[in-house]
Amino acid sequence: MKWLAASCVALFSFIATPTLASSSLVAKINLSEQTMRVYVDGVQHYTWRVSTARRGYRTPVGRYRPTFLKRMHFSSKYDNAPMPYSIFFKGGYAIHGTDALRSLGRPASHGCVRLHPSNARELFQMVRYFGIKNSRIEVSH
Repeated sequence: MKWLAASCVALFSFIATPTLASSSLVAKINLSEQTMRVYVDGVQHYTWRVSTARRGYRTPVGRYRPTFLKRMHFSSKYDNAPMPYSIFFKGGYAIHGTDALRSLGRPASHGCVRLHPSNARELFQMVRYFGIKNSRIEVSH
């Protein structure tokens, strides 16, 4: 009987404790401001400058789930350009690190969302930690 009571207490503790699966990560990209705000469970943790699509290109607006992550990707479309810490969210569109640091804060890309490499690494690790199913990317004007 003691074993049953102990098992019930352990099971209740496990169910009542918030789990990683119930946590959420949201990256909100504002094209007008050229910023990304990162939220965990609705609480803002970071604001970072980004570069999105320059004139003649577009960054897709909408709500997305990451489709896959790649630690180091090389663009098959743009001269094998390095895309460290890539978080793909719509076809070939991704959030990734850049070495074009002077461009951060203004439109400069072919449509991807560029971040400082250390910020891209942080976001990449957060998406891996929370999981693709618990992560969301929102792009708005």
